[in-house]
Amino acid sequence: MQDADGATGAALRAITDRLMDDLAGLRFAPPTAFVYDPLDYARAGWDAYCARYARAGVEAVLLGMNPGPFGMAQTGVPFGAVPMVRDWLGIDVPVGRPAREHPKRPVQGLACPRTEVSGLRLWGFAKEVSQTPDAFFDRFFVANYCPLLFLEDSGRNRTPDALPIAEREALQSACDRALQGLVSVLRPRFVIGVGAFAEARAREALAGTGVAIARIAHPSPANPAANRGWTGLARTSLQDLGLL
Repeated sequence: MQDADGATGAALRAITDRLMDDLAGLRFAPPTAFVYDPLDYARAGWDAYCARYARAGVEAVLLGMNPGPFGMAQTGVPFGAVPMVRDWLGIDVPVGRPAREHPKRPVQGLACPRTEVSGLRLWGFAKEVSQTPDAFFDRFFVANYCPLLFLEDSGRNRTPDALPIAEREALQSACDRALQGLVSVLRPRFVIGVGAFAEARAREALAGTGVAIARIAHPSPANPAANRGWTGLARTSLQDLGLL
């Protein structure tokens, strides 16, 4: 095991910087009322995660859709449920706050009392199959396709696939380019969408690259199958791919 070398870390920082620049010019109309960019106010968490755990030559990147309000939006780490980020991944860094914050969805960083069920399930599975973070990240990396969290006036989460076509296309152009850059740096054999949206975006963005694309079920409580035993579903899918 080794931490990301200097070249890998620098490349990931450059990809992140460009993605932030690309996203800065985007505008989103109602019902989107608030947009959080954890790569801005929680950049320290993302950078610490990449510096500690990104390795070139992994077997697979597990690709989520976008941050949840109690996951990456709080920690800067994909699927970043606070207990798993702090206690298993060992990342404990200061987190700022968005410029505009929904009163029902405050960013409290690692002090956030709520946690993301999807993150507990995904990182709990990683811990179960690999015991240590280093053993897991020697073979895998976890990322999100889109780094933005969209909230409606009510505080309801609005997913990228629900955006109007023009907004979605502009967003996908930036996120496709970032995914292509991530894959060129990490050189995985597989990119595995966590859910159908991430799989579809990976297939389009990475067409012709030779990277194999697959899918595992999303661990969200909104997915009835996940509530009946997501760990078993994920294990079976990865075993079928020869990754466990």
